[in-house]
Amino acid sequence: MSAPLTTPAPGGTVGTLETSPRRRRSNAFSRGNPLVYGIALVVVLATLGPVVYAVLGGFRTNAQLASDPVSLPDPWVLTNYGRVLTSPAFWRYALNSTMIALATTAIVAIFGVMAAYPLARYQFRGRGFLTTFFTLGLLFPLTVAIIPLFLMVRELGLTNSMWGVVLPQAAFALPMTIVILRPFLMALPKELEEAAAIDGASRIGFFWRILLPLSGPGLVTVGVLAFVASWNAYLLPLLILSDPQAQTLPLGVANFSTQYAQDTAGVLAFTSVAMIPALVFFLAMEKRIVSGLQGAVKG
Repeated sequence: MSAPLTTPAPGGTVGTLETSPRRRRSNAFSRGNPLVYGIALVVVLATLGPVVYAVLGGFRTNAQLASDPVSLPDPWVLTNYGRVLTSPAFWRYALNSTMIALATTAIVAIFGVMAAYPLARYQFRGRGFLTTFFTLGLLFPLTVAIIPLFLMVRELGLTNSMWGVVLPQAAFALPMTIVILRPFLMALPKELEEAAAIDGASRIGFFWRILLPLSGPGLVTVGVLAFVASWNAYLLPLLILSDPQAQTLPLGVANFSTQYAQDTAGVLAFTSVAMIPALVFFLAMEKRIVSGLQGAVKG
């Protein structure tokens, strides 16, 4: 029986021409596994399918939807979107959502970085307990505490108020914010703080003048996540905001769907326009979110 054919390796050693299992697996991943692409395609279709259907459905009439629910608009109708964009109620809902989302984002970013800063840079008794305490906050969803939270907000007289939604949303978003920002702040070199101390900067001065500008990617990440979560929130505003003048856009979609239950095309148009701001904002900040999360992982 003949010996296996060999070939000199780059380092002068002799290796066989047979490919190792590890090499074959790496080549398979580099070329791309059809099964992986198939699963990814199914996930993309399941995610984008309802969105595309809602957007295209807004360009159709109710008769078209009833006769052929899954076809393209023929002809394309603009009246549904025009009626939504000219509705004063839609812009009132959008303004309320924007104010609540911006206030929530500001509170989450400011108090989140202020809480993450000592947990990341200082050594003190109880530091590990506080870190674990904030981490356990991720396991406590808003829906579990929604009834006691509603009673508390009512006792404080914050029902039908923007702050009745902003403060609980910010409180439940803080654990995620601290978990993301803490490793990001830990990754900043300690030499910067030592150099700032030599120049006469206090810890507060180092925090405002040096640490905050350098933690910009992490702040953008937690800010975008807080904004999108607040924009899409439904359960808490549903219980707190009973006044139609104070309701947010998700509640407006539900009210519009109930009021115009027979106008399916109008409901699809209203829903499509309502999700555009958060979608555009998230896509515009996507690269900053990825860079911020990469910094947190490296830390």
